[in-house]
Amino acid sequence: MLTVLFAVLAALSNASAVVLQRAAARSVPQDHAFSLRLVGDLLRNPVWFAGIAAVICAAVFQGLALSQGSLALVQPIFVSELPFALVLGCLAFRRRLPAYGWAAVVMVAAGLALGLAGAAPAGGHARVGTVRWLPALAASLAAMALCVGAALPRPRGKARAALFGAAAAIGYALTAALMKDAIGAFARHGAGAFFTSWQTYGFGAAGAASLFLLSNAMESGPLVASQPALTLGDALVSLTLGLLVYEERVRTGPWVLMEAAGVVLITAGVLILPRVEPGPPRRADGTGPPPVTS
Repeated sequence: MLTVLFAVLAALSNASAVVLQRAAARSVPQDHAFSLRLVGDLLRNPVWFAGIAAVICAAVFQGLALSQGSLALVQPIFVSELPFALVLGCLAFRRRLPAYGWAAVVMVAAGLALGLAGAAPAGGHARVGTVRWLPALAASLAAMALCVGAALPRPRGKARAALFGAAAAIGYALTAALMKDAIGAFARHGAGAFFTSWQTYGFGAAGAASLFLLSNAMESGPLVASQPALTLGDALVSLTLGLLVYEERVRTGPWVLMEAAGVVLITAGVLILPRVEPGPPRRADGTGPPPVTS
């Protein structure tokens, strides 16, 4: 229960960060995308710093959750970040969540409960050797590079936002997997082992890169494009890393039907929810992304 509680609090904190970062990204001039000028613009925005504070809270709760439970249990709970983000966004920007939005929230919640109850993730290694990490790191970094490489030539729009969102999703999943290993070192051998473990600096670098990619996803297009890629991608890649790197286990056999039903409900809800655009309109001076419909 503590694992689930900390994971839900982490998802809520991340949702708050998404709403704040979305508001901050809308104030960035379009020609500053994917450049150091984007970082400079954000550093001058207090709303972005509030988002960073929310990210730090999320990292603390995520670390506590990963110290208690498996990667395959903790990370899929982050799917609830999207319903939280949409509800918080509607409250922040004084927009009403329509009936179909509430229905999608229920679908995601029910699907998450159904899928996790069927899968019952458990087991796994407390510590992963460097040799075991090498193929996972290579595959994750290569996939991120491919997504970014495909996104950069594209004009602002749904495709660019989705590709940056997918790259951020892979980065966040890798961050969580490395964080779990570093936290395990801390639990067994103390702060010295934590700060001398390469996984500690690995998850820090991966998290920073993911935050940068997420900022570009938010700047590139609407939530309807970036958020499903981010939400579903993070859960899928995290589950894969949990099973392959940590050798965690999920139930198979007849339970697969229950898990599949949960995945269908989650996917449907995640595809519906971002169609509610809980952001402020584009400013008259031309900063921030305009409405994107293609």
